[in-house]
Formats: sequence, structure tokens, C-alpha cells
Amino acid sequence: MNKLLALLPFVFFWQPASSKNKQEKPNIIFFLVDDMGWQETSVPFWTKKTKLNDRYQTPNMERLASQGMKFTQAYACPLCSPSRVSLMTGMNAARHGVTNWTLRKGKSPDQQHEIFGVPDWNLNGLSPVEGIENTYVANTLPSFLQEAGYRTIHVGKAHWGAMDTPGEDPLKLGFDVNIAGHAAGGPGSYHGEKNYSAVWRNGARIWDVPGLEKYHGKDINLTEALTREALTEMEGSVAKNEPFYLYMSHYAVHAPWEKDKHFYQKYIDQGLTDFEATLASMLESMDQSLGDILNKVEQLGIEENTIVIFMSDNGSPSQCPQNLPLRGHKVSPYEGGIRDPMIVRWPGTVEPGSATNVPVIIEDFFPSILEMAGVKKYKQTGGKVDGKSFVPLLKQKNVNATKRDFVWHFPHNYDFEPYSVIRRGDWKLIYWYKNGKSELYNIPDDIGEQNNLAEIKPQITADLKHRLGKYLRKVKATVPVDKRTNKHFNYPGES
Repeated sequence: MNKLLALLPFVFFWQPASSKNKQEKPNIIFFLVDDMGWQETSVPFWTKKTKLNDRYQTPNMERLASQGMKFTQAYACPLCSPSRVSLMTGMNAARHGVTNWTLRKGKSPDQQHEIFGVPDWNLNGLSPVEGIENTYVANTLPSFLQEAGYRTIHVGKAHWGAMDTPGEDPLKLGFDVNIAGHAAGGPGSYHGEKNYSAVWRNGARIWDVPGLEKYHGKDINLTEALTREALTEMEGSVAKNEPFYLYMSHYAVHAPWEKDKHFYQKYIDQGLTDFEATLASMLESMDQSLGDILNKVEQLGIEENTIVIFMSDNGSPSQCPQNLPLRGHKVSPYEGGIRDPMIVRWPGTVEPGSATNVPVIIEDFFPSILEMAGVKKYKQTGGKVDGKSFVPLLKQKNVNATKRDFVWHFPHNYDFEPYSVIRRGDWKLIYWYKNGKSELYNIPDDIGEQNNLAEIKPQITADLKHRLGKYLRKVKATVPVDKRTNKHFNYPGES
């Protein structure tokens, strides 16, 4: 009897090592917004508030920023699929070759041009298996997290692979759960009464959001429906004592622009136009989703062990109000097309209400999230990851950002003619393939990119052009074809 009593403390308190490890791993929520510009929030990401900061109401972004770190120079690719593949692989778009948006197998969205031919790019997107033409095969972020014991949850927009390829299905890319993710990069509709379908606008059924039939015919906005599903999955993971990675990837605020009636009227009352009020209502609807998720984290008692990351996949489209002081919009090489709002909350690690001006880029999320999850060993296909972990920044350690090159590559004719971009330190160079011309800007001094210094600073221009061309050659980046000669255009820096 005495021996049994002596063992009781061990019987009572003992738990399997695997269960203990699961409890120690932080939950990670990646909240990704679609087509949200740098200034489309009440949170200022510049040195001062702007008119758009005053226009929009995003109180939950304000709440998250007060609890975490704001990144004022966070970059993505200029459009969606390239950003999302970089996030999943840790690779720059020039390396993985998914440099435009994907949808239909074997078809490029490139527009006809008298000079530029369609480049041989990976138009079928990301793939988990070999043998699919024009795809990039890589190990994905959620697959590494799965191996580390995470329950991986995908909710919302996927847009990694073309229709009828394995990459269109999140379940084949490392997710345990897929809700509403498929090949398309936008929804048919945001309204449950329209079954989230494009039929109402005579659109193709390819845009219809899958898997949400229980909300069909109901007065439930798509953003809210996705949030409800995410909250249920969070509850399920906590009930099973499983650490989770929630990829909350909203379709909002991508077109079609449809009002969320819960927020629309107050913006009309403020004197905004119908379109302006509609966009504002969609942004606040997205922000409400963020608030619902933050509230659920608190209700579940997991706040101290849950990391929340907020980011957008590219700048706002040309139809939206200018993101002043930034120049340009989605697809463009200017700051308005690639600079995005980013916030990270990590209790016990990130100082509440802090900010950093050190630049980061979309492929950095891959190694950063793996480091957050305690994954120290991983092997990417090809053995190369372009991204650098920003965890040291979260811990407020000194990082030398002046020695790092950031590259953007868009060899397409789609709204813009082909270009490549490099930023190193304060300097940013834009290279246009059509005429071999360059634009050079000092970003801290000229955030609006109004003063082209390419001719005034020839040595800096030449050095950046050389660096850009060297990197593109190294990763074998696709460049456009010149129809006049049937040859590829030169890389930057080549004669």
C-alpha cells in the first residue's frame, strides 16, 4: 500500500512526452488579406497619418498593433500567386518561376503585345509532385509543420496551382483541413444569397467558392462564413490538445467589390461614393474577422501561446483610392504595388506597441514561421531558401539590412510591360526590358518615387543593374521573348 501511495504523484502528474511537446509548441495564426494596400487601414504605417488612415476603421488591426510589432517596410510580390508560392516555399518568385497569376491549366493571362511574347513561366503554379509541366515542385511550409506535429488548417483563398493540377488542392500541399480553397484567386460573390457564385454577374463557375453550401441562400457575408469555419477549427484543435497552424487567407478585399451591409451605410453617411463605401465596408468586415479570431484565442485560454501574423499579398488594385504617399498599385513595380501592412503579435517575445523599419519580404515568412514552431532542420527542394528569418527583429536584435538585396521579377505583359526590380539599402532600381531603361530612387528620401536619379547616380545604377542581372542569371529566371528577333531579351546589365 505504501509503495502504491508513493507512486500516486507520478501516476497523477505523468503525461506522455508527445502530449507535453504539443502543449509547448505555439499555435500560429497567419491572417492574410488579399489586395489590401499599405494605407487601407486606420493603423498608420508611415511616419504620419494619411487621409486613408482617417477614412478607414480597422479597430482590431489597431488592437493587434498595440499588442505586437508593426513592420513599416514589409514587401510582397506585385500580385497574388507569386506572393503565395513564395510564402509556401521560402523562394523568390524569380527562382520558383510562378511570376503571374494562375488559373486555367496551360493558359497564361498575359495580354497580346506587338513586341513581347509570352515567357515560358510556371503558369500551372506550385506542385507537390513531379511530372506536371510548367510547375515548380517544392516542399511546403505546412508540410514541414505537419511533420513537427501541427494540425494545419487552410481557410479561404488558396490560388497556388492551376485547375486540374495537384497544386490546386491545399490537402495535397500539406494541409490537414481545407475550407473553401481551390484554383481561383477571387470569389464569385461575397453574398450567401448568391451562393458565393459568379452566376449573378454572368461569370464563369470557376470563380464559385467551394465547400460552403451550408451558407447558401443565407444572408451571411463570405468573410463571416470563413471566419465561422476558422473558429470551429480552432476549437477542435484545442479540444484535441493539438498545436495548430491556421492559415486564415481571406478572399477580401479582392474583386468583385460588394458591400458588407453591416458597415456600408456609415461610410455613405460620411460622404464617400458608393465604391469608396463598399471598399471601406469590406475592409472593416475583414477587420471584424480579425477581432473575432483574437477574441476566440482569448476565450480558449491560449493567448499566451499563440502567435498572430497579419499581412497582405500585394498592393491595392488601380480601381482603389491612391495609397498616397506611395506611387503605383497592384502589378506595378512601385511601392504601391509591393509594400503591405504587416503586424506580428507574439506574447512574451514581441514588445507590445513596437515597430521596425527594417525591410522584410514575403519569402521571409517561410523560415520565420518554421523558427517560431521550433523546426530547426528542413530541406527545401533544390536546397535553397531565399527568405531570411525575421525572428531576430521580433526579439529586437540588431539586423544589418543594408547588405541585403530584395528582388522582384515580372517578365510579363499584363497591365504593365515586363520589368525587374532590386532594392539594396536605401536604393531601389526598376529595370524595363522594352528599352533597357532604369529608374533609380532613394526610398527613405523619396517614398513616392518621384525623382528618378538613374542618370544623376550612374555608379549606383550600374552596380544595382549588375547585381540584379547576376541574381536573375543565377536562378535561371525566365525573361520575355522579343517577337522582332524571336530571341529572349537580355538580363539587366547585359549588352
